[in-house]
Amino acid sequence: MTLPRSLKWIAGALLAPVVLAAVLIAIFGWNWLRGPIERMTTERTGRALAINGDLTVTLGWPSPHIRAAAVSFANPSWAREKHMVVADAIDVTLHLPQLLARNVVLPEVRLERPVVFLEQASDGRRNWLLDLEQQDEAARVRIDRLTLDQGRLGYDDVAQKTSIRAELSTVGAEPAAAGVSFSAQGQYKGMALKASGKGGPVLGLRDEDTPYPLQTEFSVGHTAVKAAGTITSLLKFSAVDMRLALRGDSLAQLFPLLGIAFPETRAYATAGHLLHQANSWRYEKFSGRIGGSDIAGSLQVDTGGERPAMKADLVSKVLDIADLGPLIGARPGAVQAAKQAAPAPVPTAAPTPVLARVLPDLPFKTDRWDSVDAEVTLKAKTFRHVKELPLEDLVTHLSLRDSVLTLDPLDFGVAGGQLNAVISLDGRSDPIQAEARIKARKVQLAKLFPTSELGKASIGQLTGDFDLRGKGSSVRQMLASSAGKIDLVVAGGKISKLMMEKAGLHLWEILELSLTGDRLVTLRCAVADFDVKQGNMRANALIFDTEVTTIVGTGSIDLGEEKLDLTLNQKTKYTSPVALRSPIFLRGSFARPTLAVDQGRVAARALGAIGLGLVNPLLALIPLIDAGPGKDSDCGELVREAKALPRAPNKRP
Repeated sequence: MTLPRSLKWIAGALLAPVVLAAVLIAIFGWNWLRGPIERMTTERTGRALAINGDLTVTLGWPSPHIRAAAVSFANPSWAREKHMVVADAIDVTLHLPQLLARNVVLPEVRLERPVVFLEQASDGRRNWLLDLEQQDEAARVRIDRLTLDQGRLGYDDVAQKTSIRAELSTVGAEPAAAGVSFSAQGQYKGMALKASGKGGPVLGLRDEDTPYPLQTEFSVGHTAVKAAGTITSLLKFSAVDMRLALRGDSLAQLFPLLGIAFPETRAYATAGHLLHQANSWRYEKFSGRIGGSDIAGSLQVDTGGERPAMKADLVSKVLDIADLGPLIGARPGAVQAAKQAAPAPVPTAAPTPVLARVLPDLPFKTDRWDSVDAEVTLKAKTFRHVKELPLEDLVTHLSLRDSVLTLDPLDFGVAGGQLNAVISLDGRSDPIQAEARIKARKVQLAKLFPTSELGKASIGQLTGDFDLRGKGSSVRQMLASSAGKIDLVVAGGKISKLMMEKAGLHLWEILELSLTGDRLVTLRCAVADFDVKQGNMRANALIFDTEVTTIVGTGSIDLGEEKLDLTLNQKTKYTSPVALRSPIFLRGSFARPTLAVDQGRVAARALGAIGLGLVNPLLALIPLIDAGPGKDSDCGELVREAKALPRAPNKRP
């Protein structure tokens, strides 16, 4: 059968390129393709591709294999480095079906002694995007698996203050068992970076099935990380299974690395098991220390919502009280420094300026609060370094939602009793709107002040309520602007008679008890009722009533200036033959409070005693006699009034 002439022409036209290509390959090899490939790449990307060595092709379907020697690919003109890639040789497999669909997909890539520089400009252009403007996310080469045989890598991002340089080397004699070791240094988001480690021979950039083994140690700023395990898909981190150890100066320094707000803390170190699947990251069964406190538990972060959602269950066997300071904005050692720096105030008509402050003044970083929603539970059994304030059995739940931070509950065991609090900080407003409701129940005086004279010789239980609202960026500012009520009541108990005689300035009784020994007398009641406005605590009722003396206080406490201005007047219930009969002034700063008497009144009594003594020695005692008799306070009425004051329920504001 003879084919029509037209069909012969069509067949010839189709076969001619194939025959021509076969002839060229037979005569010149595959190198004749170098020119067309270089010209086509330059036309499409605006950047020069140079193949200065041999080009070989091994045909196969659907993925032929291509090898090119002495290859370089230029960077765009805006980049710092001249070339994006320079390599002694490049081996690739090309996915032909994807190429026919105008997608460049390379299932396997091997680079021999490469020098690779990746860069992102401040305007968003990226040198690995191959369109003419380097801004089209679709204009990139997709690489599934990458093998690097020694070389150097660099990455620059001016906007993120990041510049990293890495050295790679191949380890292992057998190719099948070979791996890659690396070291890197530079800057990450403006912080010094240093890293080293080793991994498997083939980087599974998009491999969703094969976990990539990795061991690494690196530091960013003051945060150090040590990790060993596997990562599946190095570009997407589809799955992670690693032992992870962290240490640093403060958990807050993790924010640039993770984008999640953690609180300010003292230096920490933890080790645990990091797992990742889908949208869930979990740091399991970790343990370690934060400052002087042990810490253990699990932490989970889910990234599938509007913002990351963190949930943590933490426990501590021994919690160092100093470790709570940074959480509320207290500077390390601030109280001791303030005590040393504060001048001892001298009672004068003009107030002594307060130079040293003790209230926490570091601002809360509310700009980070919208980076995460959090639900954190912390339990601590005992506290270290709590001689001045005996605490135990902490149970608290922290909730951070939509930039509103709530502690509900915040419960402590205090001096044999309980302290129950609900605290809310609304970070959506500037300054922060704060609210605190605190209840003290059955707090034992003897345990509450273990280092003071009151604690050593007193029996009784304290009940109190604090209801305060304020605003500010720090605890100090919140208290300085606060308003509300503070009420404290002690109904019944025993107290040192010597201490009360000292408070009454009864010199004769002080001498007598010092010689014969102290004893306890009845504490009928103690009531402290303060109104708080603009950070000023004004005493409505300040009474300390015992069977020998009643002390009535007046004055105020300035939370903003951290100053005390209280006057204590004694009403003796029995005649004292030798007493100074002077009010006691509680003045000074929180850092260095002072007690003083009315020197003018004491001097007048002393001069009167001296003058009368010149007439008759017995008359010298007359100005020093405190005849009394003071009356018992109506403790029942005072306690009823204090308990009847309206109080907000201790629930979430």
